[in-house]
Amino acid sequence: MEIGISIALILASCLMILLVLLHKGKGGGLSDMFGGGFSSNFGGSSVVERNLDRLTVITGTVWFVCIIALGLLLRP
Repeated sequence: MEIGISIALILASCLMILLVLLHKGKGGGLSDMFGGGFSSNFGGSSVVERNLDRLTVITGTVWFVCIIALGLLLRP
């Protein structure tokens, strides 16, 4: 049981990193320094952005549930 949750946690963590990096930059910070300002003019539709936001929230929820489940299972 612990191994399955640990694997799910690792997968959710990697997917969360990927999804956060896919988001479009919304300010004049580091995202603009690395080309975010240029690519934001050619960005996708708002439907794609909303779906990416939903997928990020779902992945974050799965990640949070895995953390809580491992904490409860590994409690002495």
